[in-house]
Amino acid sequence: MPTLTGSAPRVSDLDGAELLNRAIEDYYHEIVAAAARRSGVNAFDIVHDLYLKLAAQPGVLRDKRSLKAYLCRAAANLGIDRFRRDRFEAALFSGGEHEASLVAEDASPERMLEVEARIAILRGAIAELPARRRAVFILHRFHGLTADDIATRLNITRNMVDRHLRQALSHCLERLVAVEIELAVWSWSR
Repeated sequence: MPTLTGSAPRVSDLDGAELLNRAIEDYYHEIVAAAARRSGVNAFDIVHDLYLKLAAQPGVLRDKRSLKAYLCRAAANLGIDRFRRDRFEAALFSGGEHEASLVAEDASPERMLEVEARIAILRGAIAELPARRRAVFILHRFHGLTADDIATRLNITRNMVDRHLRQALSHCLERLVAVEIELAVWSWSR
């Protein structure tokens, strides 16, 4: 099969889907390497997600001067976004029920109360979410489903799943921060 840099067929002769497929085939290893260098997550998943995003926009590659550079940069950026989201979720949910059960054996009463309070705040924040957003969040966070699985199960787009997850995480974080600020103000006023 001729590569995109070969003489036949010309890039301009390919439709958007063919162009994407050929570019992914020709530059797959370089795209995976770019995603792996810039993120701490599974680079193959990143390339898969990139492919799905670009497949939904068939003409996006048509005006790019260097398909390889564009795809490598897009994969790297997607990997960085995924890494940041994973870190954000880990920070947001540190102190969950699993940790509470581990801490319960040897933690101070103050620490146990802190963990229980955090769990209660998160439960309340999750209960405040709109039904669809709550469903997306629970399927992802507590059932371990991927965004693609959630999209299929709920019959919504992958972008909508990502949007619901971002907004749910942001809402939970806002509730936690608000309570921490109230506690800090209360302790200063004592």
